[in-house]
Amino acid sequence: MCGIVGYIGERQAYPIVVKGLKRLEYRGYDSAGVALIDEHLSVYKKKGKVADMEDAIVGQHLGGHVGIGHTRWATHGEPSDRNAHPHRSASGKLAMIHNGIIENYMAIKEELTQKGYHFSSDTDTEVLLNFIEDIRVNNACGLEEALRIALKRIVGAYCILLIDEDDPGTILAARKGSPLVIGIGKNEHFLASDASPIIEYTKEVVYVNDYQVAIVKKDELVLKNLGNEKVTPFITKLDMELAAIEKGGYDHFMLKEIHEQPATIFDCLRGRLLPEAGLIKMGGVEANIDALINAPRIIIVACGTSWHAGLVAEYLIEETCRIPVEVEYASEFRYRNPIIHPGDVIIAISQSGETADTLVALENAKEKGAFIFGIVNSVGSSIARLSHAGAYTHSGPEIGVASTKAFTGQLAVISMMALKMAAAKGTITTEKYTELLFELQAIPEKVATILKDTSHIEAIAEKYKDASDFLFLGRGYNFPVALEGALKLKEISYIHAEGYPAAEMKHGPIALVDENLPVVFVATRDRFYEKIVSNVQEIKARKGKVICVASEGDKVIPTMADDTMFVPDADELVGPLLSVIPLQLLSYYVGLKKGYDVDKPRNLAKSVTVE
Repeated sequence: MCGIVGYIGERQAYPIVVKGLKRLEYRGYDSAGVALIDEHLSVYKKKGKVADMEDAIVGQHLGGHVGIGHTRWATHGEPSDRNAHPHRSASGKLAMIHNGIIENYMAIKEELTQKGYHFSSDTDTEVLLNFIEDIRVNNACGLEEALRIALKRIVGAYCILLIDEDDPGTILAARKGSPLVIGIGKNEHFLASDASPIIEYTKEVVYVNDYQVAIVKKDELVLKNLGNEKVTPFITKLDMELAAIEKGGYDHFMLKEIHEQPATIFDCLRGRLLPEAGLIKMGGVEANIDALINAPRIIIVACGTSWHAGLVAEYLIEETCRIPVEVEYASEFRYRNPIIHPGDVIIAISQSGETADTLVALENAKEKGAFIFGIVNSVGSSIARLSHAGAYTHSGPEIGVASTKAFTGQLAVISMMALKMAAAKGTITTEKYTELLFELQAIPEKVATILKDTSHIEAIAEKYKDASDFLFLGRGYNFPVALEGALKLKEISYIHAEGYPAAEMKHGPIALVDENLPVVFVATRDRFYEKIVSNVQEIKARKGKVICVASEGDKVIPTMADDTMFVPDADELVGPLLSVIPLQLLSYYVGLKKGYDVDKPRNLAKSVTVE
């Protein structure tokens, strides 16, 4: 949640900070603000998007070579000017921005109130800032030491940037549970929640770890732990191009990212999938194959779209590897005191690699002796660093809040991983293994076929855009796809949608069916095809409106459905990589035709770094 940007160097800070905030706006867009030091500290902030803040401060003095900025996803306090970041301390000398939640802020606020402090916002951030200032005053210590003392006291997650009018040559930063990356330039440094605001200026970055404080000057970067011991910064080179975070001629990032999937799936498979040689090369799997194939069980933890990818993984791994698999919501798994034994394998799936609940769940499982395998998109992310081993999806930056290409990247990694494990364990025949390698290799071209002409999907969206409810149904591997289709429609169009196993329809949801309810069936040809045809007939008998995702060449479904979206035929084990594409497009076009900002759905943020 929330986007954080900072700059210190020889350039004017304001243009760099604002451009960075626009790049990070997918992380939150309830309000925005900047703090700049040019002789004096100036703070400007406004409810709404970054553009609203820009408009509001036209004509203000925006000079200075040090600045911090914030785009907010509200946690404490409603979206408003007063709750927007940055916040000033009581003295007016300090300004701070914060991503995260301070869980014990009320106790600290009560202490400060008794000392005479007054608060102008409802945020935990303002409480933390004044706590730091109070420590500095009462302990007669420097700001860096006051920050360390405060961080030892607070409970919760944070990424903070702090500047002091009396020390304009320094930005103090710290993190725990919320990401922070620092870009290294010549006599300048850039700070941000992720690399997208930095890539334009430098490819050399340092990922700050939990419980570290960064003292950042234009020509110096010092990392320390909370015990005031210096830590050597590890410089990483970004493998990202500026074009990857720009729209490239598309109207929206979501549409661009949907259309990038032939390339991103190919990139995920490239160098790993070698069907002619009958091989899959995955270093993280190969180096730990015994731990994976001998696991008494595999537990997959994830949230949202990644959880749906985990459900596909459950079907794949159990069928091909014959290992019991459980799929858990990370937010529930971390709190219910799960039974974990040494030798259990925990697979964490996360686009950002920073999902707060998933991280804590992994930490708990790791302490109990489980083997952690991470499937993430963001290189250098917290989950990647915490895991014993893992695999990157290589999907590139995903700016649209609703996940699309990251999901298919996760499915591609999961498919390769399951097949490699099955081959090593001997639970799949050589013939089936080889067949599936070639099936997987063909996926990028088949996705490109779906995307050649999407006008019929746009027409379906126009037809059903005013529906108040949708039902999504699927069986087997297509059940998680139905869940993902329902989630996408909810996220982008704000239409209530539910996903169900098709066989469960008769256990309740069929009561909702009437002539006004669109029912989307994921009805590709697989072992459940005849059953799904029967389910379609049951909906039609009750006058429901039927939309189907069907395999090319199907002669039965189109005669029954009101509308059909075709995908190329494929083995059911890799079919979700195809059947999800029309559902992504359907949600995009419905949201577009309802006049919504599909890249920035209300109340949502890209990376959920708070509980």
